[in-house]
Amino acid sequence: MAPDTPQGKDAGKAEGKTGEVGDLETRRKALDMALSARNDAEGRGATDRRTSGGAGFASAMKLSSEFIGGILVGAGIGYLIDRLAGTSPWGMIVFLLLGFVAGILNVLRSAGIVADPEKRTRSGE
Repeated sequence: MAPDTPQGKDAGKAEGKTGEVGDLETRRKALDMALSARNDAEGRGATDRRTSGGAGFASAMKLSSEFIGGILVGAGIGYLIDRLAGTSPWGMIVFLLLGFVAGILNVLRSAGIVADPEKRTRSGE
């Protein structure tokens, strides 16, 4: 059966391949409505994300300053011990590593991944 015969054209309509302008217009309108609904929903979500972005940035600054602070305090203590005891560079190396570990522990505590020591002892009672 050739497509230009009346039976071939009817078979195409039965399969949903009409090619009429009305069908395309209906599908286009349905797609426009679905896209506008989705864009509206995403627009509300983007607004929520933009307002919470400041809180995320503040949290990142807090965590990074706690980490850097731990390293600097450890390095400072190590430097003082090296100057007073004359054990250069061992005091600096040891306390720099301890400061690094303390900085990581502070970040984990602040992020809520590791509990504070006070909370652990009270919950165990």
